[in-house]
Amino acid sequence: MKKFTLFLILFFYTFFNGSAQDTIQKTTTNDTVRTSISKDTLVIVGVGDVMLGTIIPNRESLPPNEDCSNEFVHVKDIFQSADVAFCNLEGVFTDTPEGRKKCKNPDNCWTFGMPTKFVNCLVDAGFDLISTANNHTKDFGPTGKASTAKALDSAGLHYAGWITMPYTIYEKDSIKYGFCAFSPESGNCDIRKYDEARKIVHYLDSVCDVVIVSFHSGAEGADHQHVTKNDEMFMGYNRGNVFAFSHTVIDAGADVVFGHGPHVTRGIEVYKDRFIAYSMGNFCTYSRISIAGVCGLAPIVQVFTDNTGKFLKAKIHSTNQVKYQPPLIDPQKRVLKIIQNLTKQDFPEMKINISDDGWVTLP
Repeated sequence: MKKFTLFLILFFYTFFNGSAQDTIQKTTTNDTVRTSISKDTLVIVGVGDVMLGTIIPNRESLPPNEDCSNEFVHVKDIFQSADVAFCNLEGVFTDTPEGRKKCKNPDNCWTFGMPTKFVNCLVDAGFDLISTANNHTKDFGPTGKASTAKALDSAGLHYAGWITMPYTIYEKDSIKYGFCAFSPESGNCDIRKYDEARKIVHYLDSVCDVVIVSFHSGAEGADHQHVTKNDEMFMGYNRGNVFAFSHTVIDAGADVVFGHGPHVTRGIEVYKDRFIAYSMGNFCTYSRISIAGVCGLAPIVQVFTDNTGKFLKAKIHSTNQVKYQPPLIDPQKRVLKIIQNLTKQDFPEMKINISDDGWVTLP
C-alpha cells in the first residue's frame, strides 16, 4: 500500500509539473523525427554591422590600449537576456596585415581587420550567431578568412555565409536553430541565386525548430534607405533584390530575416507571420566607417516568436553612435521614427503597428 501511495504521489507531481512548465513538440520530416522540450516564447535579437576598429592603416584605428571591452557596455544586457543574439561581422579577425587587398587608390581603400583577441568582446556581449557574408570578408585574403574561422571556432561562436560554411546549426535550451547568410560577393553564398538559397533554407527547416537568415546586400548610403523591390546596383555591380530574396527564403521555411549592408536603416515587414528587418545599419563601428547623420543611427531589433519561429511581436531599441564611443541608447528614438516612416512608405499594404515606444505588433 505504501508503494502504491508513493507511486500515485510521484505520478501526479510529474504530470502536473511537467505539463504546466514544458511544451513537448514532435516534428516529423522526410528523414528526421525531432523531439524537444521547449518554452513557448523565444527572444531573438539582431543588430547590423559590427567592426571594432582595424589594424589598417595603423593600430591607431583601434580603441585605446587595444581594448574593446567597453564597446557594448550600454547595450549588452539586451543581448545577454536573449535566447539568440546575432550580428554581422564587418571585416575579419587577424593579427597581421598579411594578405591585405590591394587598392588603386589607398585613400579610398577600406580594409577592416580586428585583432583576434577582439572575438572575446563578442562573447562577453552575449552574441551567438555571426554572419561572415559581406563585402569585407576578403579584405585579408585566405589568411584573414582562416584566422577569422579559427577565432570564431575557438570562442564557440556559430557563423555562416561562406561557400565553405553555408550554414550552421545551434542548439540552446532544447531549441535547435538553423542559421545561414548571403551576400552578392564571390566566395560567399550568393543572395542572387535563389534556387541555392531555397535548398539551404529548406534543409535547415527540415532539421531545426527555428531558421534565421541573414543578408548583406543593397545599395549603400543615406540616399538608399528605401526598399526598391528591384535589383539594386551599386559600385558597378548588382547588389541583389532584398525584397524578393527575403520572401523567397521565408517561402522556403525561414522564420526571421536580418538584413544589413546599406550602412543605414531600412523599413521592416511581417510576411506570412515571419519577421524581416531590411537593414539594421551601422551598429558598433569604432572607426573608418562614417557614422555621420543617419549612418550613426541603428536599431537593436528584439523579435519575439513562438517555438516554431512564428512572429508574436518585436521591440525596436534605438541607438546612436558618437565617434570613438560605444553605441548609446538614444532617448530621442530617432531610428525608431525612421523605421516607422520607411515602413509606411515602402510597405503601405502592410498592416503593422509600430508604436512610439518601439513595440511592433500586428492588428
